Amino acid sequence: MTARSREHLDITDLTVTHTTGGGDVRAVDGVSLTVAPGEALVLLGESGSGKSTLARTVLGLPGRGARVRGRVRLSGTDLLTLGERDLSDVRGRRIGYVPQDPDAGLDPLRKVGAQLTEVLLRHRVSETRRAARRIAPALLEEAGITEAARVAASYPHQLSGGQRQRTVIALALACAPGLLIADEPTTALDALVRARILNLFAGLLTERGIALLLVTHDIGVARRLGDRVAVMHAGRIIETGPVEKLLSSPHHPYAAALVAAQPGGPR
Repeated sequence: MTARSREHLDITDLTVTHTTGGGDVRAVDGVSLTVAPGEALVLLGESGSGKSTLARTVLGLPGRGARVRGRVRLSGTDLLTLGERDLSDVRGRRIGYVPQDPDAGLDPLRKVGAQLTEVLLRHRVSETRRAARRIAPALLEEAGITEAARVAASYPHQLSGGQRQRTVIALALACAPGLLIADEPTTALDALVRARILNLFAGLLTERGIALLLVTHDIGVARRLGDRVAVMHAGRIIETGPVEKLLSSPHHPYAAALVAAQPGGPR
């Protein structure tokens, strides 16, 4: 996977509002943050804090009926002003996305190699289907998959959980995007596979200089990969700082309680 342009994410006063039977709910409430090339920003918080909504809004997928205000700029391009066709080009080519559930990112009726081939053709990384088919196994290998040819010829249900997670990472990185958004990428993986996935992300940061927005509730993952951490609660960013400093001595009471409640909390 060859490095492409380096992307800088700049979110300013982002608010995402959903209308429910009980009234309007601000899933994201006035959030501002940045992620620079080669930097990992960890978005840390409990389930329901707004982390995933923020991540999907960057991708132009805030949810049906959502009202979005603010700015989301990717190296100067305001993503909130783009139409669906332009956003579709940005997703995959400039932004890669690793969903929390790998099955949500895979078509169960198509073989893995065919899905990678389609991504390469869709974003014009390969000019011909034959060329894309040759590249697909190499992408799987670079995502840490052994027996890449066999995996490429398999359907998702024929793969282990770790193989499926690595496959969605290969899909996310197929077009060498400059920004990677990973939403709880190690959930439900065993310790060995989890460590390998985190090592893969660490390599991407140092070798390719990607910008990484990592959504997690896991303090250990934050310590392993993060440069900075932003703690999110009730749609707001309540504290931001360097990972080791914030996780060792958080100032906000909620951040302190969140960190203290988890293994790997304050040292």
